[in-house]
Amino acid sequence: MPKMKTHSGAKKRFKVTGGGKVKARHAFSSHILEKKSPKRKRALAAPVMLSDHDTPRVKKLLGVGK
Repeated sequence: MPKMKTHSGAKKRFKVTGGGKVKARHAFSSHILEKKSPKRKRALAAPVMLSDHDTPRVKKLLGVGK
């Protein structure tokens, strides 16, 4: 049986922390930035932890154990 391959799209977008949480970029932060306030843009620049509901799905794509 061949090894499972890591999902190429997921490995570019997510990172698993040492504690097992999944770190990702905020949505709505790449374009149409003129109308967004500087405070909102600064907040969007910080990484976000994925919800507990989405974490198992992303870990499966990355090939990381639970």
